[in-house]
Amino acid sequence: RDRLAYDELVRMQLALLLHRQSQSTRPGWEHRPTGKLTAALQARLPYQLTGAQERALAVIDADLRAPRPMHRLLQGDVGSGKTLTALLTLLRAVESGTQTALMAPTEILATQHYEEIAGLCAGLSRPDGKPVRVEAITSRVKSKARRAVLAGLAEGDVDILVGTHALLVDDVQ
Repeated sequence: RDRLAYDELVRMQLALLLHRQSQSTRPGWEHRPTGKLTAALQARLPYQLTGAQERALAVIDADLRAPRPMHRLLQGDVGSGKTLTALLTLLRAVESGTQTALMAPTEILATQHYEEIAGLCAGLSRPDGKPVRVEAITSRVKSKARRAVLAGLAEGDVDILVGTHALLVDDVQ
């Protein structure tokens, strides 16, 4: 039984390694963040980032600047600042002129993330002077509101989109 479990673990790790290697040759987007949005957000925080957050962001920054897709797992205890670290990463991409998305596993968590991120981004402006626009899309967002979010996405006006698996449908562009 132990041997079967070990063999399964080895096969899974080898499969992941092969997948990672095949993905490393795919071209990716080289982000060139200016640091203006992230600095503005950090200046408004009533606390400093932790050492772990700073280290995570340094590794993420290196990945964002590389010409290959990023595959990174951000892990931490509840309340350790994962959402803020993710937001700072999203803002780095926005600084580079791209749209971003944050997908949560449940609608409740997506709503919580949306409210927190929208609150933190209030008053921030993109490099072109327009305000950073944060929207949410879940299975509960219907008709008129959904069409408005989708139109904003297609026009490039939505900078950060927070949602559930509803992000993965064809009409989200």
